[in-house]
Amino acid sequence: MSWKLIKQALNGSKPLPRMWHERPIKNSYDVVIIGGGAHGLACAYYLIKDHGITDVAVLEQSYIGAGGSGRNTTIIRSNYLTPEGVQFYDESLKLYEQMSIDLDYNVMFSQRGHLTLAHTDGSIRTMRRRAEVNQIQGVDTRLIFPDEIKKLAPYLDVSDRPRFPILAALYHPPGGVIRHDAVVWAYAHHADAGGAHIHQGVRVKDIRVTNGVVNGVETTHGYIKAGAILNATAGWCTTIADMAGVRLPITTFPLQASVTEALKPFLNVVVVSGSLHVYVSQTDRGELIMGASVDPFAQYNMRGSLAYLEGIGGHMLELFPMLSKVSMRRQWAGLCDMTPDYSPIMGVTPVEGFYVDVGWGTYGFKASPIAGKTLAEAIATRSTPELIRPFRYSRFNEHALVGEKGAAAVGH
Repeated sequence: MSWKLIKQALNGSKPLPRMWHERPIKNSYDVVIIGGGAHGLACAYYLIKDHGITDVAVLEQSYIGAGGSGRNTTIIRSNYLTPEGVQFYDESLKLYEQMSIDLDYNVMFSQRGHLTLAHTDGSIRTMRRRAEVNQIQGVDTRLIFPDEIKKLAPYLDVSDRPRFPILAALYHPPGGVIRHDAVVWAYAHHADAGGAHIHQGVRVKDIRVTNGVVNGVETTHGYIKAGAILNATAGWCTTIADMAGVRLPITTFPLQASVTEALKPFLNVVVVSGSLHVYVSQTDRGELIMGASVDPFAQYNMRGSLAYLEGIGGHMLELFPMLSKVSMRRQWAGLCDMTPDYSPIMGVTPVEGFYVDVGWGTYGFKASPIAGKTLAEAIATRSTPELIRPFRYSRFNEHALVGEKGAAAVGH
């Protein structure tokens, strides 16, 4: 037990201090970050920590973490398909490994391992390729077969009875799950402590641009002058970018997830099947948290659907037949901002001072630490860090796409 917890216990009924504070909105800031999720808060934190830029405002139209940061299924991994993607997400995973220490807050990162199942010969070839790309980049990933899969996940049906038998799997030991709310709270606390202003319930109405340079933002609480603006708004990113006159090649789709009743612990790894469009892990409380592919139509509707429940229920029973009597307790949805090559867009735009951290699709939460760190560097130095150069806005005109569709946990 840490000394911090002991002190809190000895405080008795004394209330704990607020993790972040409500402050009046100033007329101007050096940096305005639109979006109060893990990406935006991480950027604010690293602007302060790494570059000494403390005059920062984070604007969130709802409450912090209300978007993708609070609606994801908490999976962390770095076993991507392209060398650029593997390098980037592995740096993020390393920051996650140190986060509880660096931020003095238990984010409950459990590196229990990540299994991506292969049901066809074509899937095995893809997994083998991903394993080799990962290993070249120094990432612990390898191809395993049913006998080892059964040891890692004893209740998986690895027989030849299912419609899609499990032939192999991509095993990624560093992967796991994390408490997503804790990540948001920790970044918010340290950004606030460093001097950043976190404004909840503030909606951006317009962005002022003069001669190709940003001047500030019009909000529901008045005009705010800004030296630099970061768009970190996930599903709403095209709406914000349009205000600045920047067109993003992004389409927004809902992504649904759900959770079951609590069960005794039986699943110690994250299990993913791209062919069955399902991914699942078991929480510390015993629930199975699972998701599927994005909804088939582009929209901003985040209501759950019966079609999702029918689909995920059937596919889960193909993997775990003994779950037939388990009840579903909750379902929800978030918004995924999808690019043509399924990789994010980060860094500068044609409008000077307007930066983007968008296009994350289903990958966003995994990248929160390194996205915040590199975007902070880009804003502070007015240059593009090498790690995110492959994901630059201009790549679409330069025919330099970074194709990550094959690394998706589920079908898009």
